[in-house]
Amino acid sequence: MLKMPTFSVVVPARNEERFIGGCLESIRVAALQLQRNVEVIVVINRCSDRTEEIARGFGARIVSEDAKNLSTIRNAGERAAVGRILVTIDADSQMSENTLLAIDRALASGKTVGGGTRIYPDRYSPGIRATLVAMNILLFVTQISGGLFWCHREDFEAIGGFNENLVSGEDVDFARRLKAHGRKTGRTFSTLRDAHIVTSCRKFDRFGDWLVMKRPLMVWRILRGRSQSTADAFYYEIER
Repeated sequence: MLKMPTFSVVVPARNEERFIGGCLESIRVAALQLQRNVEVIVVINRCSDRTEEIARGFGARIVSEDAKNLSTIRNAGERAAVGRILVTIDADSQMSENTLLAIDRALASGKTVGGGTRIYPDRYSPGIRATLVAMNILLFVTQISGGLFWCHREDFEAIGGFNENLVSGEDVDFARRLKAHGRKTGRTFSTLRDAHIVTSCRKFDRFGDWLVMKRPLMVWRILRGRSQSTADAFYYEIER
């Protein structure tokens, strides 16, 4: 009899053949350290490259969702998941080998509702370092984090998952609502301190390393999540 997975890790992916292998390999290594049954779901979004082929090679379950909306894409994977702990990570990121173990320990304490983790870029420059400083200030003020989200299924469902009325900025919105839900239930929103992800700098490669400082209006529109044209230019219609 097959054991039901404890963890379900959801990976949204659109034409990610450059990155998906590294992401899935990092999940495989983290699952070995956890020594639990881990389900991996790759949500294929209008892919025209080898993303699905590579994902199947890693044994991932495949879900298809063509919407130009990351909330819808993420929720499609979460709905298909069967694990009691849900994790979502982007295809151009890699988790540290202790990430799933750190999540398991944090949730087992009963003190946290879930949360995010530390984020490292795959390269550094003055512009990227300045962006990290700005992000860290924002995270300190709001006491939320992202990069990779994790929580129990019942808490994900209690807040309605990712907000599909937003076409971008869904991560910040999700973190805020999860934190508020945790406060109501006597638990904190947590940032993993002994685990992290490394994420690609392809947005900086495309828009410039001083993106946040030179294009504040674009950043504001992305965070607000209401501009489909801005979201298309930043996420959904770019060539990988």
